[in-house]
Amino acid sequence: MQSELFHEITPLKQSDCFWVAKRLKSCFDFPLHYHEEYELNFISNAKGAQRVIGDHIGEIDDLELVLVGSNLPHAWFTNNMNSKRVNEITIQFHKNLFSDKFLKRDQLSFIRIMLEKSNQGILFSTESTMHIMHRLRDLNQKLGFDSVLELISILNFLSRSVKMTLLSDSTFNNVNKFNYNSRRIEKALAFMDQNFDKTITLSDVAKLNNMTDSAFSRFFKTHTGKTFLDILIEKRLGHVSRLLIESPLSIADIAEQCGFNNISNFNRLFKKKKGFTPNEFREEYSNISRIFI
Repeated sequence: MQSELFHEITPLKQSDCFWVAKRLKSCFDFPLHYHEEYELNFISNAKGAQRVIGDHIGEIDDLELVLVGSNLPHAWFTNNMNSKRVNEITIQFHKNLFSDKFLKRDQLSFIRIMLEKSNQGILFSTESTMHIMHRLRDLNQKLGFDSVLELISILNFLSRSVKMTLLSDSTFNNVNKFNYNSRRIEKALAFMDQNFDKTITLSDVAKLNNMTDSAFSRFFKTHTGKTFLDILIEKRLGHVSRLLIESPLSIADIAEQCGFNNISNFNRLFKKKKGFTPNEFREEYSNISRIFI
């Protein structure tokens, strides 16, 4: 199976910092696509519409605010939506709007971390969305330098939101940019990326860092917020999703190639994470890619 992806050339000009579009619509009619620019997308009154971000497929509620990273496939579809008056605000800004050196300053650390996480797509909580949506609506009323300051202020507020949901698996987009500021963690993650298709244990990675299993397990959880096994499974499922979309291989062959030796355990883990069986996911993504062909 080969899924079609549309490369969007956005309206954002090189001479501008960002671009804003406000729309009143009755349906979602843009295909699954990607672009280099970051995108902050706000949607209201579209309960039942379908959200596709990377290898995530889900149904949205009345309010929706998502930050999409550079070159991450994404789209929204009408699906089970009944509303005929949907409000959408799309803000796109250049991936190099903030230089790496600028983002590494302490005062920008929250924004830097958020932009790194956006490579998986970030869904913000309803509370954060309600708090910021009036500023999103008014952003295009500001001009020049004031508009740029307001965008940075909006991003700063969102970057400090307590509740963020990462939508796509970290390896799906083939971009691993998140910086944990730890050589031990980076070494562990690099080892996992290189050997995800093999049998890997906590002991293997602990030995790389000359640590005991228990000490490394605590260290890893403290720095990443997840267990070693959680991240290993996430990395493997990201590769699985990519192959389900792009490869004609059987599901059993894909599972084996991505390090899952037990097919029933693989099916259970995939269904728990994605909400679909591997076969349902493949069919759903295939249907999505054909909608506008």
